[in-house]
Amino acid sequence: MARIIYSLAGEGRGHATRTRTVVEALQREHRVIVLAPGVAYHLLAAAYAGSDRVTVHEIPGLQFQYRGIRLDYLRSCCLAVPFLWRMRSWTDRIAGLLRKERPDLAITDFEPLLPRAAERCGVPYISFDHQHSLLVNDLSQLPWLLRWKAWLLAASVSLFYRKQRHTIVSSFYQPPLKPHGGRVTQTGVLLRPEILKSYPVSGESVLVYMRRFLNDNLLEALRHCGRPVKIYGLEPRPPLDRIEFCQVEERRFLQDLIGCYAVISNTGNQLVGEALYLKKPFLALPESGNFEQSINAHFVRESRGGDWIPCQQLDAPALQRFLDRVPVYRRQISSESIVGNTKALETIRAELAAILGGNAPSVAHQAA
Repeated sequence: MARIIYSLAGEGRGHATRTRTVVEALQREHRVIVLAPGVAYHLLAAAYAGSDRVTVHEIPGLQFQYRGIRLDYLRSCCLAVPFLWRMRSWTDRIAGLLRKERPDLAITDFEPLLPRAAERCGVPYISFDHQHSLLVNDLSQLPWLLRWKAWLLAASVSLFYRKQRHTIVSSFYQPPLKPHGGRVTQTGVLLRPEILKSYPVSGESVLVYMRRFLNDNLLEALRHCGRPVKIYGLEPRPPLDRIEFCQVEERRFLQDLIGCYAVISNTGNQLVGEALYLKKPFLALPESGNFEQSINAHFVRESRGGDWIPCQQLDAPALQRFLDRVPVYRRQISSESIVGNTKALETIRAELAAILGGNAPSVAHQAA
């Protein structure tokens, strides 16, 4: 039984969903220590309470900041200063955990502390996230403004990860890889077992997931769409006409996702992948100012399984045009390439086998 330490970012639920899918597979054979901040910590700590194979520790993390409904990069950077100021001390703490636990492999999902601690302690680590698609993929097909934004984001990604043994990129879109010398594996989205086992049906309701905000124009368009609507991600409130505001609860959300007519949401990689796998046409409403979501929205349209529109521009006629085209979008969805579970897990197991076979240093030998 090997020991694996796994860290993840905590912005949104996508990182936690991907991590849990991997951990569920790995914990059958190995002991896994998870480091998670914020929302991700609370989700995973509850999921593995009492487990003898998985332990979850809370760590600090970076969070996006908003001005109204718009992502504010400047304010996000300013409020990240206290985290960056204490980055060394937090890295020291994680390095101490590594010396105590002596893991054979570290995996990081867009989390900056574990890679630094792993490098310091001589623990081999791999990067497993969606954000590296900005760095390793050829995105020349993007419009010039999105290409510039992708370059800017890719530069920030490269600051955090320098010496990973392998880079695994999980994404619902898979453009060609750039020529480079690094070891990169490109996979689809990591899907939860409940989704892989499901038999999706085309129901009547529209499923809406909005991570923070619900514009008045979107609410008005949903009121007049002629279908029942289930909205997740916001604070519960009384029903409005045929609109139900639902508390986020994983089992119920998955049931509604599997049985809905179409999905409307911000453009997180994980939910887009799950929806397309289930052949649910997707209307992407990228958060204003969120470059990554704008790029994801472009590829939703390119997939021909849905479309995108700025949230502020969505009105009843635009929503109706999307709903009228749902049968067309559904026929155009190719779900086979969406699934990344097998390829990702095979890559992790191959790396672990190589490490245990003596092809990489272990903290067990360096931190005694």
